[in-house]
Amino acid sequence: MSTIAGALAEVRARIDRAAAAAARDPKTIRLVAVSKTKPAAAVREAYEAGQRDFGENYAQELVEKAEALADLPDLRWHFIGHLQSNKARLVAPIARLIHTVDSPSLARELGKRAAKAGRSPLAVLVEVNVGGEAQKHGARPDELAELLDAVDAEPDLTLTGLMTMPPHDLDAARRAFEELGALRERSGGAARLPELSMGMSDDLEIAVACGATLVRVGSAIFGARA
Repeated sequence: MSTIAGALAEVRARIDRAAAAAARDPKTIRLVAVSKTKPAAAVREAYEAGQRDFGENYAQELVEKAEALADLPDLRWHFIGHLQSNKARLVAPIARLIHTVDSPSLARELGKRAAKAGRSPLAVLVEVNVGGEAQKHGARPDELAELLDAVDAEPDLTLTGLMTMPPHDLDAARRAFEELGALRERSGGAARLPELSMGMSDDLEIAVACGATLVRVGSAIFGARA
């Protein structure tokens, strides 16, 4: 078993254990392997080990890897980094799910680009800066209702859920995950927002306990980044 295949198996086992501890079905939790800065060959290796969902943070890197791996037809790309409106034209034709819509203007641009690329409706998540950290992107909780309505108003987008980037401290991460779940309940619940994208290599167990449906794991699969 390759290093990546073994690491993937361990991450999946962690998800299974966390789901069991939370009395959840592990099939309701999807693993997104975060492949940013890693070569296309590493993505291919993870694909060969059964992984299908991959997350990229940078628009140009997503384009390059999608071209290099175009022979893998059921590979699903997720865009999980901060997205500037002028890069929407690169991401909309490729990404199956965009995790980081953080403004009405970006929602409008993605809707336009999805229609132009024949990708309508394009599934998106709204990013919330739950912790109010100045160095992180995302809408403030008090901006969420307006942003959700803006996404709903775009006929070429499908509002699929919420995403957050938590603080590094595990106790603070738990509070952020719990708050994201509470925001979902106040914004229409799982019927309107079925997906919660939260949890990474160090805190995925906490995220699963708090209801994550998408966990974004990079270094625990591909190793530390340079």
